[in-house]
Amino acid sequence: MATYPAELKYTREHEWARAEGKRARVGITDYAQDQLGDVVFVELPKVGTRVSQMQPFGVVESVKAVSDLYAPLSGEVVEVNESLAQRPEQVNQDPYGAGWMIVIALADEKELGGLMSAADYEAFIQTAGGH
Repeated sequence: MATYPAELKYTREHEWARAEGKRARVGITDYAQDQLGDVVFVELPKVGTRVSQMQPFGVVESVKAVSDLYAPLSGEVVEVNESLAQRPEQVNQDPYGAGWMIVIALADEKELGGLMSAADYEAFIQTAGGH
């Protein structure tokens, strides 16, 4: 059974965001990594890159598919999880921990309010079949 930590916010594209003051840590959900299968490569932006809410910021490649990663929030990338270059499997093993992808300095904290709660995200997956 997939789990969705209550303190995170979620998108319809299966990313999560953890608010950390005026920043947000971002990754993909347990559901997303499960659907993708074994992650073999993650392409992430460089620090300093500006991202826009619901626009692609990178790519995750698995044995099954190549998928765009969508920014849950707008802002500037201030941290990138460099360890995923050598160990992309962390996305599968620990999607909410070691498998995080980027940290965004938020352009507009109000955007957080537009994201789904854990309960909303779980309901979305069940009703939409994930899509």
